Amino acid sequence: MLSQVERGEANPTFATLWSLTQALDISIEDLVHVEDVQKASRVDVLPRSATPRLGDDGTGVTLWLLAPPEHVGVVEWYELELEPDGHLSSRAHASGTTEHLTVLSGAVTVQSGESTVDVTTGGTARYIADTDHVIANPYNEPARALLVVLGSEIS
Repeated sequence: MLSQVERGEANPTFATLWSLTQALDISIEDLVHVEDVQKASRVDVLPRSATPRLGDDGTGVTLWLLAPPEHVGVVEWYELELEPDGHLSSRAHASGTTEHLTVLSGAVTVQSGESTVDVTTGGTARYIADTDHVIANPYNEPARALLVVLGSEIS
């Protein structure tokens, strides 16, 4: 995976980054810039500028990690922006992992294993993610979506 990332052939998931930080005994905050969270008595507010973000790697996809980093691998949720011809290609996650993708605007295709479906605004695709899978925008308009990844213990 690391050599694919270095060659620009893969986009690391936050789960991959989390695993790397654990192996290196560093915090995920050491890899992604996280600003201070505004704290209230029962509500934490994380400004957009402080939301961990992946992108600008030539795939036409930007991801914001909306889940707390300590939930990576169990339950994760992301906001995705896919430019026209953008794609997010992922290797198989742990056995039993599923993804749930809701398109907020535009349209995308989802490929999981041998199955490919189109998902338009308002639609939700639920699919296994323990096989190679791709979210792509083959259309001429940008697309936005929410992606929830459920680890095997939740799925």
